[in-house]
Amino acid sequence: MSGTKIKIAIGADHAGFEYKELLKDFLQDYEVKDFGPHTADSVDYPDFAHPVARAVENGEFTYGILLCGSANGVAITANKHQGIRAGLCWENEVASLVRLHNNANVLCIPARFVSVDEAKQITKTFLTTAFEGGRHQNRVEKISC
Repeated sequence: MSGTKIKIAIGADHAGFEYKELLKDFLQDYEVKDFGPHTADSVDYPDFAHPVARAVENGEFTYGILLCGSANGVAITANKHQGIRAGLCWENEVASLVRLHNNANVLCIPARFVSVDEAKQITKTFLTTAFEGGRHQNRVEKISC
């Protein structure tokens, strides 16, 4: 890499707030923008998932990371955006496969179902695994409507 840090958009809801804060520190080698929330007060996850997805969709950020209790809500929301391939990752191997086979660009972590250490490892794997291309390229091209 030529000195330019990879840009990551990150967001959560109240259930993912603590992990989001910890991941921001973990991602010190990246340029990270926090799309909120900025407290652990109860919030609606689409209010944060849409801005993260839009930021990746428009090319301002390379990747997005979203966290909520199950990660289903943020994944469903992010995947409404064209060009977004949000993958729900609850273990390291899934994080690897969503990058290798699906070229996912938004990582969705279920904070209520993984430890902080697992969330960090999942994030590291997601960010350091390259898309395999090849036979998967045609499949990925068929995803968008």
